[in-house]
Amino acid sequence: MRNNNNYFVHKSSYVDDNVEIGSGTKIWHFCHILTNARIGENCIIGQNVCIERDVIVGNRCKIQNNVSIYTGVTLEDEVFCGPSCVFTNVYNPRAFIERKAEFRPTLVKRGATIGANATIVCGVIIGRYSLVGAGAVVKSDVPDYAIVAGVPARQTGWTCKCGTTLNFNRRTPATGNMASETVCSYCGNKYFVEDNLLKVILEK
Repeated sequence: MRNNNNYFVHKSSYVDDNVEIGSGTKIWHFCHILTNARIGENCIIGQNVCIERDVIVGNRCKIQNNVSIYTGVTLEDEVFCGPSCVFTNVYNPRAFIERKAEFRPTLVKRGATIGANATIVCGVIIGRYSLVGAGAVVKSDVPDYAIVAGVPARQTGWTCKCGTTLNFNRRTPATGNMASETVCSYCGNKYFVEDNLLKVILEK
């Protein structure tokens, strides 16, 4: 257990040697942080979280209860991991075969949200500000700002940086064609779609 003026670790949690924990981070009940893990500033680590060796967690991340983050996973800044979401690091595990040399890296980019009970199969990139629905099984890369859901996960739409679903289901008055630009109804950010990718016009 480690507590100092810069971060907090609950007395029921265990932090191995050679772990970096940033200022303002709080680690709550029954967690285990393993050797060489790096946790950024102002993170919230919920109950019963395991962060394995060499994992990198960026600044201002929120990891909810019952999440295990295995070696090979990197979370950039401001990532949200919902309760009981699952990461893997071996694609075809067997109890009787050692496959540590076959770990596949997973990168979760800045601002992404992973919903409760979602499973992230190793070797993928979860794009910036994307949103993975609760219970989804992600087996391939998720584009920036994409909303994905289902088993296996498929894209269902686009999300604003603020997390509001963007509405492209309208027609432009001049042409009658489906709109390629939209404004977030919550925060006013502006986006357009080009080549099946969401691009920013104005973002606060």
